[in-house]
Amino acid sequence: MSRVWTQCRANRKDSIIEMWTEIRIAPNLIIAEMWKELFEAEGIPTRLLPEKIGRGERARYRVLVPELKKHLIEDILRKI
Repeated sequence: MSRVWTQCRANRKDSIIEMWTEIRIAPNLIIAEMWKELFEAEGIPTRLLPEKIGRGERARYRVLVPELKKHLIEDILRKI
């Protein structure tokens, strides 16, 4: 079950709401950055969110992508 995160970004005329969905939970920052590099190389914006603040590189990280790009991520994951 994936979690969905929302973020509001101000626009000149109105607000745009972006929905981010959790694709993976990485065991540490290094693995999270590897996932991020893979997805961004395919043109998919990716965000990393630590599960607990203050644990540094040892913390588990949520790998988030825009909800509208989830189907592309599923295709990428099937290929690897």
